[in-house]
This record gives sequence, C-alpha cells and structure tokens, in this order.
Amino acid sequence: MSQEKQPLRIRYDYVHAPEARLQYAHGVIGGINSQGEVEMNFYTESDKLPAYSESIIAPDGSLGHEIAPADEEVKQVARFIHSKVILNYYAARDLVEWLEEQIAALEAEGRNQTFFDDEDGGFPH
Repeated sequence: MSQEKQPLRIRYDYVHAPEARLQYAHGVIGGINSQGEVEMNFYTESDKLPAYSESIIAPDGSLGHEIAPADEEVKQVARFIHSKVILNYYAARDLVEWLEEQIAALEAEGRNQTFFDDEDGGFPH
C-alpha cells in the first residue's frame, strides 16, 4: 500500500456569489438554535412609520396639514432583519478570534470612539 503525499498548503480562492451584497447592521439578535448552532440575525433600525396618515381638507377644498397617529409616551423603532447567519461551534470560535483581532487593530489606531453618551440617554451621536 503506497502512502499519498500530503500537500504542504491549502489555497482558498474567494468568489463572491452574484446575490452577495453589502449589508449594514445596527445590531444582531439570536442565540443557540435547536441544532446547537449559533444563529445570528442582523438588523438595521429606523423610526417606525405610522400605519396611516390623513390630511385635513379645508372648507375651500384645499389640502391641509397631514396628521399621523402617534403615542407621545412611546418611541417606536422598527428593526428590519436583513441577514441570517448560522455558525457551528468551530466557525463561531473563529469569528470571535477574528473580531477580537479587528477590535484590537481599531484600538491600536485610536479608532475606538464612543458613539453613545450616557448623558443623552444612550442615543447615538
């Protein structure tokens, strides 16, 4: 029985799928799914649009100002989940390591600015 020679390297060629596109994310929500994998749902946020709006019609038939129903005590924000990523344990560990390297590089460049201010209720600037 002959032994096959093992390669010294593995080359990874990166090819973008035609449907791959840039996605911006404000956050991620998820957890461990029923298969024991890490499930991440990336989302963007924006002020929630009202279900409807109405315009007042003046007595002369002209269009008046627009009114939308709103609850002044509650700010509503819509979270649009645009991407779902599922990772097995090993890929999740690799992602953590990669993220830590990227964060360390940002901190080394002095680009670890604070985007939230506790005095303004934690809202971004």
